[in-house]
Amino acid sequence: MTTAYRRTSLNAAGGNRPYSDAMQLLRLTLASPAENLALDEALIETAERTDDHPEVLRLWEPAENFVVIGRSSSYSSEVNHDYCKANNIPVFRRVTGGASIVAGPGCLMYGVLLDYRRRPELRMLDQAHQFVMQNMAAAVGRLGIETAIEGICDLTINHRKVSGNSLRCKRNWMLYHGTMICNFDRSLIGKCLDWPKRTPDYRADRPHDDFVGSIPATTRKLGDAIRRQWKTDTIFGPWPQSKTQSLAREKYASQAWNEKVD
Repeated sequence: MTTAYRRTSLNAAGGNRPYSDAMQLLRLTLASPAENLALDEALIETAERTDDHPEVLRLWEPAENFVVIGRSSSYSSEVNHDYCKANNIPVFRRVTGGASIVAGPGCLMYGVLLDYRRRPELRMLDQAHQFVMQNMAAAVGRLGIETAIEGICDLTINHRKVSGNSLRCKRNWMLYHGTMICNFDRSLIGKCLDWPKRTPDYRADRPHDDFVGSIPATTRKLGDAIRRQWKTDTIFGPWPQSKTQSLAREKYASQAWNEKVD
């Protein structure tokens, strides 16, 4: 299956110039958490089936609070369902691994779709984590904010986690995505989540409120810095709308997927 993509980029005057083989930008927030989670999966699934697919940086910001558990996370033991239900905070399962998170307005969500044929070294997971996280740290650094990489793939400020990340590997493509915490109500994390099964050593048994910090920047300024770091002056499109809608409806809105047996 081959999909035609609009390959144009923006010049300083706002016009178009010929496409170059650079990472492309998709700055798109859909209406619901299910659709937004589905779009990340649709991107990697479409890339696997498409000849000459570009690498993509996606940026989006949630319009509502929600919980996302990892692909293999425990639905029953990692989430405070009583609190979430009482406060209309939905719970979803993502296609990538890692621990449960809480996200909402004030969180900048990012995803990078990376081609193993262009970057064969990223098949080694330690190099994949290092490559993406160093770029994300450099992006925050463009705002004059110093960060560190701790644990497997956490971005921290003064040993407080400000970004959690996870990945999905396919034959030729990798999806690496995460949450950048800016002006977000971090008190929700301790209310929505129970104690995780696994914690990095640097956490030192700190509760959620002490462990999680924030990036002192707006999501707009941070998004611009991330875009510049990944050199995305080219606009990606059209995005896989039909695949996204079917995944959102049949998978991410499905109780069977979100609440699958631990």
